[in-house]
Amino acid sequence: MTSLDKPTEDTTADAEQTARAVTEAALFEAFGGMRGMIETVLPGLLFVTIYTINKDLHLSAIAALGVSLLLVVVRLVMRDTVKHAFSGVFGVAFGVVFAMMTGNAKDFYLPGMLYTLGLGLAYIITTLCGVPLIGLILGPVFKENLSWRKRNPGRKKAYAKASWAWGLILLAKCAILFPLYWWADTTQLGWVLVALKIPPFLLAVWLTWVFLAKAPAPIDVFAEMEAAEKAEREAAGRSAE
Repeated sequence: MTSLDKPTEDTTADAEQTARAVTEAALFEAFGGMRGMIETVLPGLLFVTIYTINKDLHLSAIAALGVSLLLVVVRLVMRDTVKHAFSGVFGVAFGVVFAMMTGNAKDFYLPGMLYTLGLGLAYIITTLCGVPLIGLILGPVFKENLSWRKRNPGRKKAYAKASWAWGLILLAKCAILFPLYWWADTTQLGWVLVALKIPPFLLAVWLTWVFLAKAPAPIDVFAEMEAAEKAEREAAGRSAE
């Protein structure tokens, strides 16, 4: 090893570490991080806890919806992004409506289960169509938009792998939950569903991080546009002179 090799290796290592840090930050932003996971789990956990204790559908549903709304209010007060909390409110609200209409407490979970099934299929179908869903989700976060489709094939391949991972994990989750919806009682289904909230999600996020950490760096299309606009302004200034 020469004296010139070491700086090159250090620079490469620094670049890889920076890319991994950027990927981690983007994943946390896109999927809500620890706080987003808590907001996802808490309403369902409260519902099944209360229902397990007193079998009161109305009280359980009202409590779940109330805590979802409270989480949104907290984010609004803190002037934080509310997209994850709002999605939780809509999910809980649909569950409450279904359960109240049918009188079956298990139907509180049905909209979320159908959403999981649809999302799992969407990951698989979009990947087969050449536009993996995880790339559509993370592209704007990485400021690359859809540049990965034509200009960055290595990154498109990583997005395809990640989308396959998300799709298969979600479909495996559905393969557990839907039989329980028919055969188990409300409390059994509820506790299994709560238990399956975080681990599959963390596995999918971790696999996404692994695939993207090894992929080529994203192309910052916003920086490219800014550079092009700057070049145009400079060219126009020289022409005016």
